[in-house]
Amino acid sequence: MAEVSVQEAEAHLSRLLLRVAGGEVIVITRAGTPVARLLPVEPMRKRIIGQDDGLFEIPEDFDAPLPDEVLALFHS
Repeated sequence: MAEVSVQEAEAHLSRLLLRVAGGEVIVITRAGTPVARLLPVEPMRKRIIGQDDGLFEIPEDFDAPLPDEVLALFHS
């Protein structure tokens, strides 16, 4: 893990981003104290439409009014 100062990060951001894209993690410091970390973005997983089909069933009374004792909790 490399460390660079804020000033160096400002001056060489494009170069640092190339290093990060290559898998390197870079810590940005201010007065020797770490303040930020540049790290590669993990690729987004492809979503499969309907992959959870059948895992949950919506109850018949899903949109029924709440019981009075539950409603009272919202007004206390």
